[in-house]
Amino acid sequence: MTPARWTEVDDYFNGLLVPPDPVLEEVLAASEAAGLPPHQVAPNQGRLLNLLARLQGARRILEIGTLGGYSTIWLARALPVGGRLVSLEADPRHAEVARANIWRADLSGVVEIRTGPALESLPRLVEEGYGSFDVVFIDADKPNNPEYLAWALRLTRPGSLIIGDNVVRGGEVVDPDSTDPGVRGVRRFTELMAAEPRLSATALQTVGAKGYDGFAIALVTG
Repeated sequence: MTPARWTEVDDYFNGLLVPPDPVLEEVLAASEAAGLPPHQVAPNQGRLLNLLARLQGARRILEIGTLGGYSTIWLARALPVGGRLVSLEADPRHAEVARANIWRADLSGVVEIRTGPALESLPRLVEEGYGSFDVVFIDADKPNNPEYLAWALRLTRPGSLIIGDNVVRGGEVVDPDSTDPGVRGVRRFTELMAAEPRLSATALQTVGAKGYDGFAIALVTG
């Protein structure tokens, strides 16, 4: 098995299960034209996020890490009428591109993008009286994943889902001596999930067009 075969398999399943979407294709093209890094989720991963939010019956979603808004759109499309998604993006240029893409997807009335470091935006959500989010998707700078998990627990309720992306790090997550800040952040994030009595969690490895990685998912139980 090679990365080329992983991509071929992704293309096969996407061709059958993820129909072509002109809006999402425009979003990807606009993000690339703006010079954003190609770190967005793959189409089948976006569909998975959408399905998880729909299964959850989510009405309020928090996303930490917007990039160009691709995963934002997948999640926001799962919301019912009156639903709301708040997405936090540190990079002003990324946020500008994402807002244009959200407008392109006709979701400006559903999605709010807040610009600035997430560790500054998250306390403001609490101060502003934001209640519990039904889904929290964490896909930002990995060194801060432990802090993002702590805030996610403050902003959720029993029954909420917390999803963390890119937790395998090409397999480097198993190295306890790694000096990579991203690996260290993901290891601590996972350890905190394991130790947290309010969470029931698991993690899965994935291969595909985005390479070798994986995600963690936790149900808030108490």
